[in-house]
Amino acid sequence: MITLIGKNLANRGLKFMFYGASSECESCRFKNTCIDTLESGRMYIIKQVKNGEQPCQIHEGGKVRVVEVEKAYIKCLVDSKKSFEGSKLVFETPSCDDQDCNMRSKCFPEGLMNQDKCKIIKNLGKPKHECPQGRELNNVLLKP
Repeated sequence: MITLIGKNLANRGLKFMFYGASSECESCRFKNTCIDTLESGRMYIIKQVKNGEQPCQIHEGGKVRVVEVEKAYIKCLVDSKKSFEGSKLVFETPSCDDQDCNMRSKCFPEGLMNQDKCKIIKNLGKPKHECPQGRELNNVLLKP
């Protein structure tokens, strides 16, 4: 997938979260290439940086570069019975209201949405702490 990113951010391997477009983007001639290819609330990784620059009103330095991106792998916690490398699953956010849990960010990872279809790239094993809700969990690396 091709998009544009600030010249200073255009580095292979950079992960970024797309939160949506700025109001200035609506009238930009590069809108179709820059923001229409991305989905709000998703994490992306830059796979390749292309040559050339274009002007941009919102990025630092006033320039953007063309980059090739894909959805980034995301570390999260899933039911240990579903954590087999290479398998596919539908990500389901847990029914948990413990806002102070130290594992919350991995149970509700940024960039994944409820009912996303994913592939388990790697099973990273048991988390450091037990789930306060008593759920049996494993750390995994998911590809949405």
